[in-house]
Amino acid sequence: MGLKGKTILIVEDDTKIRQLIKIYLEKAGFEVWEARDGIEGQHMFDTYDPCFVIMDLMLPGQSGEDLCQWIRGEVKSDVPIIMLTAKVDEHECIKGLQLGADDYVTKPFSPQELVVRVETVLRRTAHRCSKISYKGLTVKPIRGEAKYNGGLISLTQHEFRLLHYLMKHPNQIVTREQILEELYPNDEKFVIERTVDVHVSKLRDKLKKIEGGTPEFIETVRGMGYLFVAF
Repeated sequence: MGLKGKTILIVEDDTKIRQLIKIYLEKAGFEVWEARDGIEGQHMFDTYDPCFVIMDLMLPGQSGEDLCQWIRGEVKSDVPIIMLTAKVDEHECIKGLQLGADDYVTKPFSPQELVVRVETVLRRTAHRCSKISYKGLTVKPIRGEAKYNGGLISLTQHEFRLLHYLMKHPNQIVTREQILEELYPNDEKFVIERTVDVHVSKLRDKLKKIEGGTPEFIETVRGMGYLFVAF
């Protein structure tokens, strides 16, 4: 899976810059959420619990410095943070790093370079976020939670493990035998493959019943197995 399936929150008041960053991050396989100011950034952070935050230093309503302090102080999150700044003063950059930012990028910048910076920081801090997210569907293995657009999905243990396994292999066909080995590591010889079909059917039903509906995440590949459609 690599770095794909990681969620990134962009907090930037300049619409063009924000959308440009989003385009390049999505091309790189990231799930992206947007906020126009620090206050909205707080709300989005609370709702979607991103794996990474890119924030402008100078934001309306609440500065990037204050937002960074809130994430590190009140929320006590160690989510990786890159700060965007038009300031070239060394003192300001050092201050941002002291507040808890992992890196900073000075405007104007290359969006390709920013993506590389994000990937570099994520590799260095991979242990901080184990969750996976595609098209609003998120699994948090440490908490055993599954959410769609911030709303909790009630799943059994086997349904959660099935979803997590499929999402760890986005756009890849996994066989029923592979799924059985994942769900029943000690008893797969005594469990029939039809059991997988039942788990998949129930999982699909629960995803379809979510208010507003969801995309068709799980496809059946006849004669082969199942495929999680990530993007």
